[in-house]
Amino acid sequence: MSVQHPLRALTKRTATPSQCLYHQPRIHHRSLATVSNGSSVAPPVTQDSTSKNGPTAMVFMNMGGPSTTDEVHGFLSRLFADGDLIPLGPLQGYLGPLISRRRTPKIQKQYADIGGGSPIRKWSEYQASEMCKILDQTNPESAPHKPYVAFRYADPLTEEMYSKLLEDGFGKGRGGRAVAFTQYPQYSCSTTGSSLNELWKWRQRMESPTRNTNLTAAEAEGSIRWSVIDRWPTHPGLVEAFAQNIEAKLQTYPEEVRDSVVLLYSAHSLPMSVVNRGDPYPAEVAATVWAVQQRLGHRNPYRLVWQSQVGPSAWLGAQTSDTVTNLVKKGQKDLLLIPIAFTSDHIETLFEIDLEVIHEADELGAEGRVRRAESLNGSPVFIKALADLAGSHLRNGEICSRQMGLRCPGCKSEKCLAQKQFFTGQTERANEAVAL
Repeated sequence: MSVQHPLRALTKRTATPSQCLYHQPRIHHRSLATVSNGSSVAPPVTQDSTSKNGPTAMVFMNMGGPSTTDEVHGFLSRLFADGDLIPLGPLQGYLGPLISRRRTPKIQKQYADIGGGSPIRKWSEYQASEMCKILDQTNPESAPHKPYVAFRYADPLTEEMYSKLLEDGFGKGRGGRAVAFTQYPQYSCSTTGSSLNELWKWRQRMESPTRNTNLTAAEAEGSIRWSVIDRWPTHPGLVEAFAQNIEAKLQTYPEEVRDSVVLLYSAHSLPMSVVNRGDPYPAEVAATVWAVQQRLGHRNPYRLVWQSQVGPSAWLGAQTSDTVTNLVKKGQKDLLLIPIAFTSDHIETLFEIDLEVIHEADELGAEGRVRRAESLNGSPVFIKALADLAGSHLRNGEICSRQMGLRCPGCKSEKCLAQKQFFTGQTERANEAVAL
């Protein structure tokens, strides 16, 4: 199942010149011990001299997936209601529900075929929990680290996560730090951007005095202090985790053909309208692929291919399914598919690749020689990479990457502008980080 559709202009309005300022720092930093007026905020739990900067909420953000077939309709309804992901213009409220109802039976069957639901929640909760255990040891000053998961379209939804944060003692005058850790290693406005837009929306509804008039002055002043890990396409631990899974699967091929197996790195495609707007995703996926190839010593030929195209509009190619079909027909049957933009198994790996692409290849005579590398899932190497990345972010007081404040050249979305201004503008000196 694909969740990407051709995107059109998000809005007719453009940002004013005063809203588009340049910022200098490579990575933004801030002190998290005080609020904007310099006064201390009460910590949400009892702390000692070791955990003087804790507790810290580590929020894993992802698209999510229905855990059961009964959840499919709700998942699709939210997905097709998201104008950031699937902009349907003024007819969004009508077309979104119509499309989701029509697609529900087909998608329910696909989830039934992979075991009755998506495993993405299971893996996300496991990865977040295991990472936090490591952080408690490596970063005691920001401990305890509490794991949370926020999905864009499935339970637990962003608003559920935010309510849980408040219940657990963050915010409402008690301050506390939270890190939005995107589990899309490569940034796209359609994925990371949409998830951050949703987080920003619920932060405003729950903790902004201009949106929530029930907040007291103290509650508004002691709100949650957010920072963002917004992209990490070439982190050494991520690269190593991918490389080890590829090497393990290559060992299943006979030694005499092992170095001639073609590696096909497969990522979710984007409509060319999004690419031409300036979305950084294609370049960042390519950066991941190149880093993995360097780690592997460039022993195998490879291509970067794109899956899940939908509809008649132009999409980024070559398509994964077409590439496999064409290579097998030409006699190149030893192919290894690598899901390079996913951090765990879900419908695109378990159904689209395993049950469609590989099955069709076997029907063409591939004889089981088209295979898939394991997804990262519970890889200890990957979980350590997550902890290394988060640990560095916490120690250095980062609030986001430099790239975070740079909008796509063709972006006209004021929602995106406001979200970026919020996540890049929480420094004590206002000019340290502003959105472009």
